[in-house]
Amino acid sequence: MTRLSTPPLAVRVNPRRLPLSVFPHNSNPSIPFLPFSKKTHFQASAAKMASSSTKVIDSHLHVWASPEEAADKYPYFPGQEPTLPGHLQFLLQSMEEANVDGALIVQPINHKFDHSLVTSVLKKHPSKFVGCCLANPAEDGSGLKQLEHLVLKDGYRAVRFNPYLWPSGQQMTNEIGKAMFSKAGELRVPVGFMCMKGLNLHISEIEELCTKFPSTVVLLDHLAFCKPPTNDEENQAFSNLLKLSRFPQVYVKFSALFRVSRKPPPYQDLAPLLSQLVSSYGANRLMWGSDFPYVVPESGYKGGKESVSVIAGEIPLSSSELEWIMGRTALELFKGQWLPS
Repeated sequence: MTRLSTPPLAVRVNPRRLPLSVFPHNSNPSIPFLPFSKKTHFQASAAKMASSSTKVIDSHLHVWASPEEAADKYPYFPGQEPTLPGHLQFLLQSMEEANVDGALIVQPINHKFDHSLVTSVLKKHPSKFVGCCLANPAEDGSGLKQLEHLVLKDGYRAVRFNPYLWPSGQQMTNEIGKAMFSKAGELRVPVGFMCMKGLNLHISEIEELCTKFPSTVVLLDHLAFCKPPTNDEENQAFSNLLKLSRFPQVYVKFSALFRVSRKPPPYQDLAPLLSQLVSSYGANRLMWGSDFPYVVPESGYKGGKESVSVIAGEIPLSSSELEWIMGRTALELFKGQWLPS
């Protein structure tokens, strides 16, 4: 099985540490955000990207059983029954309509540590999907063996650390957490962190793990849940996110934009954040992700994807930078997975 390879050194970057006030917000969210009313430099870049052979890869989405599948073969975890559809056919239809070529499927909480549904999807579509399993931090250490099995036997190529699944009072830096994080590096699979309650709460754990285990690649889901700052605490969180770029193994998912934006689609208040992330990390350490199916009632799957082009146009990013964010970073990180058509 092809494993993780080291991506090339950082692309370009002209520093853009601009104040948050530089970028205008969308004053009329009701105006359709594509196409633009006049030709811009960025539209030309976007057109070049559209004609590019680089695949578009969604770095973060979920799939779960339909009610019929749950009753028959893939039960939901008790108390985690989904409130919206997220079955495979819906996902495939959404990706086709949005011209998305491949995706990283993150094990959903709806099935918790039962990976059988996602595994079945990976086996049905091995050239379209990559699997990210969910780490089980049980104190008996069984999660370590499960991680090895999922990677070596079932072909998963990433693992998610959800800090809120750790035993009460324990941190991701406990003995089990360190063992799984170290094992992920040994297996050459990235670890994704879900900091839903805020990066400030988990920054010391992430820094400690990155320092002790520099060979383990890290993915920060959903901009580490950093919103456009409006107070000192939020400024500190985003500053912490930028400072994590000093660890070369850290990547950021520019994903689930509806979760971090304070505006309606196309989420133009995220332009200053993306600008500073590109300056700190380089576009080749950033990845777009939809957070399907949660994105569907917010902007639609296609609308969530197109929002990135609008945000990038506010900065503006080059067509090459946009290519990295929309797929090339994931293609390099999971090398050999999404082969040319």
